[in-house]
Amino acid sequence: MTEPSTTAHPSTGTAREALRAVTDEVGKAVVGQQQAVSGLVVALLSGGHILLEGVPGVAKTLLVRSLAAALDLRTTRVQFTPDLMPGDVTGSVVYDSGRSDFTFRPGPVFTNLLLADEINRTPPKTQSALLEAMEERQVTVDGTSHPLPAPFLVAATQNPVEYEGTYPLPEAQLDRFLLKVTMPLPVREDEVEVLDRHARGFDPRDLAAAGVRPVAGAAELAAGAAAVRRVQVSPEIIGYVVDLARATRTAPSLQLGVSPRGATALLATSRAWAWLSGRDFVTPDDVKALAHATLAHRVALRPEAELEGVTTEAVLATVLASVPVPR
Repeated sequence: MTEPSTTAHPSTGTAREALRAVTDEVGKAVVGQQQAVSGLVVALLSGGHILLEGVPGVAKTLLVRSLAAALDLRTTRVQFTPDLMPGDVTGSVVYDSGRSDFTFRPGPVFTNLLLADEINRTPPKTQSALLEAMEERQVTVDGTSHPLPAPFLVAATQNPVEYEGTYPLPEAQLDRFLLKVTMPLPVREDEVEVLDRHARGFDPRDLAAAGVRPVAGAAELAAGAAAVRRVQVSPEIIGYVVDLARATRTAPSLQLGVSPRGATALLATSRAWAWLSGRDFVTPDDVKALAHATLAHRVALRPEAELEGVTTEAVLATVLASVPVPR
C-alpha cells in the first residue's frame, strides 16, 4: 500500500498512486460503492462538493468517515436536525469575559472535510448557511469574513424516500454540489460480504481496528489538483461538453436544462477522471463517465414527464446517445 508522501511537494505520479490507494483503504470498511468513492476523490481534486443520496443503511456516513480516515485531513461531522441553527454550523460571535470583548468562535464548518449528515432534515435557513462556505470558501459573521482552511469539501447525505420532516434542497443549493452520487442497495455478493465482516467482528465505529489508515493528505491533494489543471482539453471535447449541455435545454421532458456552470462542472470532473485514469488529456469516455453524476441534479423534469414515470437518468442517457461524439 502506498504511504503518504513525506515531501512537501510530491510528484504527480506519487500523488496519483496515493489517491488511488485511498480507494483500497475505504474498501476495508465499505463493501462495493466504488462509484461513490471515486466521486469523493474527483470532488476533492476538482475543489467541489458532493451530495450522497441513498436509502438508510447503505453506508453513506460510513463511506465519508472511511474516506476521512484514509486522508490525513481534519474532519467534522454535523448531524442536521430541524432545530439546528445557522450559527451551529458556521460559528458565532460570543462575549469573552477574559478579554472583555466579543470574539468569533468558529463552527464545525472550519475543517477540511465536513460531513453534513442528512442535510435535508434541517430548515432552508440553516441549509443556506452553507452556501457562502461552499461557494466562497469563507464565512461572514457580523460583517467580518473568515477564510476556511484548504482543502475544503462538503460531503452531504440525504435520504430520497422519506419526506416527512424533511426540507428538499432548492435548485440554487443543489447547483453548488459538483456531484450527486446515488448509492444503491448492494448486490447479493456484496451484501454477503458485509454480513460476513460483521460476523467476524467488524465494528463500523472503530475504523482503526478495521485497518483503515491515512495514505494521502493535503500535499497529495494539492499536487493532484495542480496536475488536473494541466490536463489538456481539445476544442472538440469542449464543443462536445457544450453540445451535451445545450441538448438538455431542448429535451422535451425537461423544464430546466444544464446551465453554463453545469457544463463547466462537467469539464472539471472529466479532467479529474482523466488524470486519475493516468492520462494528461480528456477523452469523450471521460465526459460520459462523469455526465450523470455531474448533471443529473442540475436538470428538472416537466410535471407531465414525472407522471409518466420518466427519470432524469433516462433523459440524460438519451442525450448522451443523441449528441455526436467527436472522433
